[in-house]
Amino acid sequence: MLTWKDVINFSVNGNPKPDRRIVKSEAEWEAQLTPEQYRITRLKGTERAHSGALCATYDEGKYNCVCCNSQLFDSTIKFSSGTGWPSFTQPIKENAIKYEKDTSYGMVRVEVLCNVCDAHLGHVFPDGPEPSGLRYCVNSESIQLEREEK
Repeated sequence: MLTWKDVINFSVNGNPKPDRRIVKSEAEWEAQLTPEQYRITRLKGTERAHSGALCATYDEGKYNCVCCNSQLFDSTIKFSSGTGWPSFTQPIKENAIKYEKDTSYGMVRVEVLCNVCDAHLGHVFPDGPEPSGLRYCVNSESIQLEREEK
């Protein structure tokens, strides 16, 4: 289980190696994604709070990167944070997420990206529920739910 100390360590000393890498040109990403997905994932944008389709969705399944379809989060670790964005306590596996220090807008935060394709997902904060204490605050436009078959 990852902790805030692990997150800071990755953001300062380097991230775990991904299982694979996908690299495309900006033109290729722009052709593949909707304008809003492109703005958020490739230009590091943010959707308005409470506007994302997946904010209040709690169906069983896996949350995958909208750019490369890599599995990022499992529905079993999603929780209602009240912040207006989908929130998770852990990535699906340690090397699914890339962490980078973000000093934009006069704040110091840790940005979370897909470790396979570098898509901007959101940020991680140390104010989540136990046992990890982490809150991965993710834009709905950067992920897609792969629902489990019943």
